[in-house]
Amino acid sequence: MAGVSEVVLMTAVLFTPTMTSAQDVTGFDHSGFDLVLRAHVSAEGLVDYDAIARSGRLEGYLDALAHARLEGLPGEERLALWINAYNAYTIALILRHEERESIRRINRTFGLIAGKGPWRERFATVAGRTYTLDEIEHEIIRVRFDERRIHFALVCAAKGCPPLRREAYTGARLDAQLQDQARRFLANTARNRVDVERRIVHLSPIFDWYREDFPAGTSALGAWLARFLPPGAERTLLESGAFKIRHTSYDWSMNARR
Repeated sequence: MAGVSEVVLMTAVLFTPTMTSAQDVTGFDHSGFDLVLRAHVSAEGLVDYDAIARSGRLEGYLDALAHARLEGLPGEERLALWINAYNAYTIALILRHEERESIRRINRTFGLIAGKGPWRERFATVAGRTYTLDEIEHEIIRVRFDERRIHFALVCAAKGCPPLRREAYTGARLDAQLQDQARRFLANTARNRVDVERRIVHLSPIFDWYREDFPAGTSALGAWLARFLPPGAERTLLESGAFKIRHTSYDWSMNARR
């Protein structure tokens, strides 16, 4: 049984609204976000946005991100922080606008009045600077880190996205987490599937939108994707490079638990 001091410490972690000591010299403490994800994200990656709003726990983690110190953090720690920041602030954007149908409805264009869209709203503060979600993804994560698998980890609140993970990313486990995300995303037949008989590989539009981030050419892409599939006919076809690619439709409906 935990002693009195341990119980006090556990209570503080669960209910303290801000995380003023969330970082040490080697890493950043993502436990606040971890609590939110474990409590309010299903095994399928669906999010209970209303429950997150009621809990108020996300605000403490966002405050910690706002006061983060990036200097001295190892590369894996930095990438984990930016991935978590993107996902956490995407949830915050949904809550901020009380949107439950589709993220694309946020700041959308009405008639001749052009909206800036959800990804260009400047509200995500990390390490004392405020960004848009677009800037975090395209000017920081994709530019500063040579990691293709980030496209399986960044979640834009749509069902067409990879599933939101039920735990925060950490530098120590980042490689294993990204590997698992890649396997999970490619195993989702609504987004990606291999038709061995017709020699057609159906892929998410993500592989089209960000084609410059993935290996160029059918053979190279197939060989890379094959690493995330178990042995079998589907993997063999990918490794052969003798297939055509078709892109599936993207489901922009909210990844919300109904």
